[in-house]
Amino acid sequence: MASKKMAIIATKGALDMAYPPLILASTAAALGWEVQIFFTFYGLQLLRKSLKGIKISPLANPAMPMPPMPVLLKMMPSMEAVATKMMKAKMKKKGVASLEELRALCIEADVKFIACQMTVDLFDFKKSDFIEGIEYGGAATFMKFAGETDVCLFI
Repeated sequence: MASKKMAIIATKGALDMAYPPLILASTAAALGWEVQIFFTFYGLQLLRKSLKGIKISPLANPAMPMPPMPVLLKMMPSMEAVATKMMKAKMKKKGVASLEELRALCIEADVKFIACQMTVDLFDFKKSDFIEGIEYGGAATFMKFAGETDVCLFI
């Protein structure tokens, strides 16, 4: 029986949206699936050498498990840092792998990372901004693979 294939489009670079594509990709790869992730727009943040700048915002995130507080308080500049620190501490306490660990698992499992060339150009990124071993391509490059997959996800 042929191996299954999964295609994921990662469009978000916030902490809470960085986990799903990496968790799903690493899990599918562990099951023997062929997996590609197409990183576009803010999802490109997940391919940067350092993931330290990835944050979470309590603003407009009603499902976030934080104590209830007025919107004006959530808008304060320091709240993003506080929310990020709280979420990372909770994840560490619960044994959730870090983004760096998940990304390394994906690479080790041969998940193919494709950086959207148009977005790289749009935001004036340089190849030196990103980790080694990724590919660069446009939507057509990714669509060829995505059209042959068993599972295609937009995150």
